[in-house]
Parts: sequence; structure tokens; C-alpha cells
Amino acid sequence: MEISGIISAILIGLVIGVLGRLVAPGKQKIAIWLTLLVGVVAAFVGTAIARGIGYADTDGWDWLEFITQVVVAAIGVSLVAGIAGKDRKKVER
Repeated sequence: MEISGIISAILIGLVIGVLGRLVAPGKQKIAIWLTLLVGVVAAFVGTAIARGIGYADTDGWDWLEFITQVVVAAIGVSLVAGIAGKDRKKVER
């Protein structure tokens, strides 16, 4: 993978993280850098899932792959918010 491919994957992951946070129910009290990190990981995991199922075999924009990535990001943001939210409450006391 070339450096431009890595940079574009990171940028798409950042967008996926923000969209995942918007889709996740409730208010997430986590840092933005953590949301972005979840988005990058969700982009890679969502692509792997979509390719495993057979969604990522089309030319052009893969909407099902994109939706899979956003769903994975929403799940990831919710999990991280649950974990990080508990840690923040302990620190604030």
C-alpha cells in the first residue's frame, strides 16, 4: 500500500468515526481523538467484514461497505463511551 492509500484510509476513517458518533444513541462523553481512532479502526474492520461477505467487489462507491463501516463505528463508539465514561466518573470524584 502506498502512502497516499494510507493517508486516504485514515481520512476516510476519521469521517467514519464522526458519522459513527452521530449514529450512536445517547450522548458520548469521550474525547474527539478517541472517536477518530475508533473510526479508523472501524473503517478497516468494516472493510474486512464487507469483503468477507462479498459486498466490496463492485467498481465505484460501495454503499454496503460504507454502511457496514458506520455501523461498526457506532458500535465501537458506544463501547468506548461506556468504558471511558466510567473511567471519567472515577477521576472526577
